Amino acid sequence: MLGTISRVSNQFGRNVMKNFVRNGSHGGVPGENLPFDIHNRKRLTFHMMWFIGSGMAAPFLVLWYQLAKK
Repeated sequence: MLGTISRVSNQFGRNVMKNFVRNGSHGGVPGENLPFDIHNRKRLTFHMMWFIGSGMAAPFLVLWYQLAKK
């Protein structure tokens, strides 16, 4: 029983990886599945600063908006 399950599971895993590689994936290339480009260092730095900076500034902007609303 366990032997047949492991064989089927192993075969399923191989088929999934074959299809994954055939459909445009190269396997384990770092940064391949990210929604942004990591090869342009300046652009990546700008985007990371913008992303983290907007998260840090959000509470202060909300507070400023609420205090200015009157």
